[in-house]
Amino acid sequence: MERDTRQRTAIKTVVEASARPLSAQEVLAAAQSQVPGIGIATVYRNLKALTESGNVAVVSIAGLNPRYEAVRVGQHHHHHFMCTACEKVFDVHSCPGAMLDAVPEGFKVDRHELTLYGQCKDCGVSATALL
Repeated sequence: MERDTRQRTAIKTVVEASARPLSAQEVLAAAQSQVPGIGIATVYRNLKALTESGNVAVVSIAGLNPRYEAVRVGQHHHHHFMCTACEKVFDVHSCPGAMLDAVPEGFKVDRHELTLYGQCKDCGVSATALL
């Protein structure tokens, strides 16, 4: 088992404090306020270790670098929303379970993922203000 370093503690704190999945670059920027001089290689190495230990989950969205979110006790299955303007990813805490009715007869679903795409409230407001 690896020991907790200042860098790992800062990275874990950043991910746990976030209300949404973060890219490695976002983790780096936030962790630098706690550990000046921390580098991107250290962030990736520690995100990998935190993922392997079950503290952090990887959020994969086609065409984007992975995002990372804290695994919370009692956290349920959820989906994501990706802003096409700023490329931030947000949690969606409901699941359209009725879509499972579309599965062909005789098929069994093991899991599913759903990503919604559009503009977040900040980017949507900005775009509307320009009109």
